[in-house]
Amino acid sequence: MEAQKIFELMAQKCGDAVFGFTAEGTKDPYFKVKPERWLEVARLLRDTPELDFDFLNVLTGVDWIKQNVMQVVYHFYSYRHKHQCVVKIDLDRAKPQVASVESIWKAANWNEREQYDLLGIEFLGHPDLRRILMPDDWVGHPVRKDYKEAAEYRGMPTTRPSPMDLLAAYDKANVKPEDST
Repeated sequence: MEAQKIFELMAQKCGDAVFGFTAEGTKDPYFKVKPERWLEVARLLRDTPELDFDFLNVLTGVDWIKQNVMQVVYHFYSYRHKHQCVVKIDLDRAKPQVASVESIWKAANWNEREQYDLLGIEFLGHPDLRRILMPDDWVGHPVRKDYKEAAEYRGMPTTRPSPMDLLAAYDKANVKPEDST
């Protein structure tokens, strides 16, 4: 089924919970879902026989700092029907929260934890929402566009000099005078 038809079927089933179908200027056509209706829409994506999205391929997050939005992007695939679907959910950047779909697609488990860790998006109802890449005591979410890295972590510097600066300093220190014979 083509992306436009998938959107039309979902709009028929969910009304204004799904909106904004976009195909122009994008490799992967998508539609948006209202965050408060996400679980209902997600179940329909999986359970509607004509759709049968049995595989969550990837879940990513995007920080649209200028729009004050965090966006969660889901890529689904149906092995039975050999079609795909992309769904985007816009969240308030100040409090980015959306329902977890871990109970619907187990693949969401670590993907949601990753987006929580790196962007601070909270997936409500997740069975084990905790950091997965950064240490438990890390402050902040390093993929946010306004993230300011601390100068050190547990006494270790978090930055290092540029290799080009080190090379230039090495060359300067090891300059040998020309032979004047």
